Amino acid sequence: MADLSLRNIRKVYGDLEVLHGIDLEIKSGELIVFVGPSGCGKSTLLRSIAGLETITSGELVIDGERMNAVVPSKRGISMVFQSYALYPHMTVYENMAFGLRIAGMTKAELDERVRKAAEILQLDKYLERLPKALSGGQRQRVAIGRAIVRNPRVFLFDEPLSNLDAALRVATRIEIAKLKQSMPDVTMIYVTHDQVEAMTLADRIVVFNDGNIEQLGTPTDLYRKPGNLFVAQFIGSPAMNILKGTVVDSTGTSASCQLDCGITLDLAVEPGRLSKGEAVSIGVRPENIRIAQKGGTDPAFTGTVDLVEHLGEVQILYVDLPGVSEKFLVKVDGESSVARSQSIHFTARRRDVHIFDTTGNVVRVGAGATA
Repeated sequence: MADLSLRNIRKVYGDLEVLHGIDLEIKSGELIVFVGPSGCGKSTLLRSIAGLETITSGELVIDGERMNAVVPSKRGISMVFQSYALYPHMTVYENMAFGLRIAGMTKAELDERVRKAAEILQLDKYLERLPKALSGGQRQRVAIGRAIVRNPRVFLFDEPLSNLDAALRVATRIEIAKLKQSMPDVTMIYVTHDQVEAMTLADRIVVFNDGNIEQLGTPTDLYRKPGNLFVAQFIGSPAMNILKGTVVDSTGTSASCQLDCGITLDLAVEPGRLSKGEAVSIGVRPENIRIAQKGGTDPAFTGTVDLVEHLGEVQILYVDLPGVSEKFLVKVDGESSVARSQSIHFTARRRDVHIFDTTGNVVRVGAGATA
């Protein structure tokens, strides 16, 4: 079991600052996922935790012990990389046992650890095979097994599924989830740019952007209550629709917003958060939109369907709205009869509307919001 504490971690390469003072507390036994776009600093932070990068300033503490100057092999950490990096001339057993043999472990203990890890990962039938006789998913499991046998306090995963095809990604993701269930006391940190992996695996997600933490929370919290515009558009697939607008009237907890598409929304918001003339962004997720009849009680958006993506269970409608350059996405049932060039009306429930101020920070919607 291991608690991790990251205190004002900075990483600088010459004149380039990659990490801008990261503060993060990770509880023992958690599976934390670092997610964000390429170049946001998530892998750099992971490598800093592993000891593969030198921390410029700040403190890394594991179970109360400062680790900045501790060599990687003494940190009680095992890391699984994007590349399997297996020895092609060694069997599965030999690949998993190699590090322990180099460390001088007794043959009996080595054998026990390898076979226990193989059982956890369902590799016991493949111990005598060479890597070339395995699928991509099985090779990645061998790489994970090589990390398990060290009995680490902390597991680090650096985009371990990136080299797999779609089907194997799903299967291996399930294996990692099962692995966490079988090792509930082990702390795991998982880096990915795929927010689907983040949502399905994490106890908590850390969303990174440009070397900073944008938001930390459970997958449900980040999906339902994004703290800013970046998180709102990064978490969720397809991404949240964003419409620009202007506050045309604001009195206490009520605000009227005129959107570029011509619709006016009357919103109940936090007192004093919005002022008349202020630019705002209104966000609605494609799955939270419902087709409406013209003339209903809620104000309905009207647009023209430009493209229909048929995905079996659902369809994604790409809709043109007047005065809006970007497509507005609507997710509907797979059996809905909507065709290209068709005019549609749609609306959303008040609880599903997200409002962001000029700086991109969320403005909480009050109970009386209408959309």
